[in-house]
Amino acid sequence: MILFILKRIGYAAPVALGVSLVCFLLVHLAPGDPLSAILPVDATAEMQAQMRAAYGFDKPLPVQYGLWLWKVLQGDLGTSIATGRPVLAEVGRAVGNSLILASVATLIGFTFGTFFGFVAGYARDSWLDRVASSIAVFGVSVPHYWLGIVMVIVFSATLGWLPPTGAGPQGSGNWFPDLEHLRYILLPAITMSVIPMGVISRTVRALVGDILHQDFVQALRAKGLSEFGVFRHVVKNAAPTAIAIMGLQLGYLLGGSILIETVFAWPGTGFLLNAAIFQRDLPLLQGTILVLAMFFVTLNLLVDVVQTALDPRIERA
Repeated sequence: MILFILKRIGYAAPVALGVSLVCFLLVHLAPGDPLSAILPVDATAEMQAQMRAAYGFDKPLPVQYGLWLWKVLQGDLGTSIATGRPVLAEVGRAVGNSLILASVATLIGFTFGTFFGFVAGYARDSWLDRVASSIAVFGVSVPHYWLGIVMVIVFSATLGWLPPTGAGPQGSGNWFPDLEHLRYILLPAITMSVIPMGVISRTVRALVGDILHQDFVQALRAKGLSEFGVFRHVVKNAAPTAIAIMGLQLGYLLGGSILIETVFAWPGTGFLLNAAIFQRDLPLLQGTILVLAMFFVTLNLLVDVVQTALDPRIERA
C-alpha cells in the first residue's frame, strides 16, 4: 500500500507542475493592464515602469513563470495588487470559508443523494423510483445561481427566516460553528448541495440496481440471509464508487462555487476570484486558482487511496 501511495504521488507531481503552468499562462495572456487598478490616470511613463519592475511584469513570461514558481515552492504567492496584502493570507482565509461551505454542501448532497439512490435502486420501475429519479434530474439540471436567487427571495425576502448574505452577523468574514452562524450557511449550502445530490443519487441508483442482479446477492438470499444482511453487502460493494464520486463533487464545489458565493456574498474563494477578476489582480488571481487546483489534485489522490483501501479488487500496481 505504501508503494502504491508513493506511485500515486509521483503521478500527481507532473500534473501539479502542468496545472501551475496553465494557470500562469491563462492569467497572463488575458487582455488588460493589471496595474491600471492602482496607477493614477495621469501616471507618468517612469512611474509605470517602476511599478512594472516592482511586480516583475517587465521581465519575459518564461522568466516571470520561473520566479513565480520558485516563490510558490517557498510558500510565497506574492502580494495582492489591489490590497497590498500577502496573497497567501487572503487565499488562506477564503479557502477555509469555501472548504466549510463545500463540506457542508457535500455532506447534505451525499446524505440525501445516497438515500434517494438506494430508494430508487431497490424500487426499480416503481413510483418511488420515478419520484427519486425526478428529484435527481432536477438536481443536475437546475442552474445554481437561479436556485440561489429563488432561495433568497423565498426564505429571506418573503418569509424572513434566514439571512440572505454573508458568513455571520454584522458582515463577519469568518464562519464559526455556532447556532447564529449556522443560519448564514444554510441557504448557500442547500443551494450548492443540489447538484451533488443529483449526481450521487443517479450513481447509487445504477450501482444498487446492478449489484442486486448479481449472482452473489441471489446466493446470499438463497442461504437465508436477512434483507438487512443483504443490504449491508450491497452497501459495501457500492461504497467505493460512491465515495469517489463524493470526493470529486467536493473538489468541484470548492473550485466552482464562484456564482453561489457571489449570490450569497459568502467570503470564500469564489467571491475572492470574482473580485480579483474585476480588479485585474494577477497575483491574487493566479494564487487563488493555483491553490484550488492543487487542492483538487490532492483530493483526487486521497480519493484514489481511500477507494483502493476499501475495495481490494482494485489493482494496486
